[in-house]
Amino acid sequence: MKLVAVTACPTGIAHTYMAAEQLEGQAQKMGFSIKVETQGAMGIENELGQDDIDKAAAVIFAAGIAVQKAERFEGKKIFEFSVQEAIKNPEKILQKVKEEVGG
Repeated sequence: MKLVAVTACPTGIAHTYMAAEQLEGQAQKMGFSIKVETQGAMGIENELGQDDIDKAAAVIFAAGIAVQKAERFEGKKIFEFSVQEAIKNPEKILQKVKEEVGG
């Protein structure tokens, strides 16, 4: 299953990147393909291309603030979680996405 995600916390420093790492690591363990965009103090990094978004089965927002350029994801199935949940339990997040989307 192909997924895309955006991680963003209010300060946009450590937790944004920790959440991205956890989602990437768990996705690999589960055999999923995932691309993660981070939004924080440095602005948007690893910005997702429209092609990646279009090919994704679902979108994960692990954010404590509003996601920038959210209109890019219009029409996609979006799952929203806290940054802390992505850090502490990425398996639970990806399992929920798998159950609801299939794959």
